[in-house]
Amino acid sequence: MNKRIKRILQIVFIAASISSLMFVPWILVKAWILPLPDTVQEQVDDAMDFGIDGMIVYVDQGGQPPAFYTAGWHDRKNKIPADPEALFKIASITKLYVAVAITKLVSDNRLSLDKTLADYFPELVGRIENAEKITLKLMVQHRSGIPNFTNYPDFWVDPPYNYNEKLELVLDLPASFQPDKGYEYSNTNYLLLSKLIDNVVGYSHQQYIKEQILIPLKLNNTFGSLKEVDLDRVMCGYYVGIEDDVKTEDTGLMIATAQDVGVFLRALNDGSIFEGNEQEIYSSIYVYEHGGLVPGYQSLAEYHKDIDTVVIQFMNTTNFEGYNWNLSEIIMNRIVKILKREKK
Repeated sequence: MNKRIKRILQIVFIAASISSLMFVPWILVKAWILPLPDTVQEQVDDAMDFGIDGMIVYVDQGGQPPAFYTAGWHDRKNKIPADPEALFKIASITKLYVAVAITKLVSDNRLSLDKTLADYFPELVGRIENAEKITLKLMVQHRSGIPNFTNYPDFWVDPPYNYNEKLELVLDLPASFQPDKGYEYSNTNYLLLSKLIDNVVGYSHQQYIKEQILIPLKLNNTFGSLKEVDLDRVMCGYYVGIEDDVKTEDTGLMIATAQDVGVFLRALNDGSIFEGNEQEIYSSIYVYEHGGLVPGYQSLAEYHKDIDTVVIQFMNTTNFEGYNWNLSEIIMNRIVKILKREKK
């Protein structure tokens, strides 16, 4: 990470920890109690009043052409308006794609949900507690008890980006709980699952996801890494208290347009991405919507069955206190309320 940005982050983290309790609740209360506007576009515009630099919202209502809503900046410094076709770091929404890939390999009998971490990674026996008891299914479901590497102190100040460095952060730590006796969202589970796909197919999980998901769905604006894209197409990301754009930091997670994520999410929910018994397998192991958060980028991908509507929301501003995540959920809920009101 750029040394200047790293130092600023350290200062911001200290200042934010002192002030967060004083200021966090009020902005959320205000966002929640404001009268609901008439349209989605008005709601997206209103979000800019809460310190959000830019937003993209994609709405796919069954039987209707998709709709796009934007506000704020794609690039704050150069005054480039938010672009509905911009690429965005979708962070942990990537887990949905990984879970589908695992499902397809299980259906092909190349993986087993009942085999253990010890079976697939014998080198981790004695390094990750309960390796002999943690099944593949428990890892997909975040019920493994494996500690989350992003919980490492000051992880985001200077994050590691390769598999070995991330894994090293949790080796020899005590389990968060006994396998299948609790739940903890752990990025380590999906770090290991992605590596497992690499090992089983003999090439990168990104390429396998491209072959099995992206190409069949014609998702030509979804990529496995920042290295694959034109940076000018990527929406700038901002961290409160830092002037610099953090777009160039490669998290190793997927990059996509809102529409591509929306097409994928509908295919996931209507089952068209699956073949044979794959949907039954998937339904037994993971969820059908997700959020994503990395510095500068937060995203929500939801499907609302009652109105047959996919909503994708991208916001390019985050902060240490975390209230911008709660703010994004409030805004998403208000957008959905508007869409449901329009359906009546």
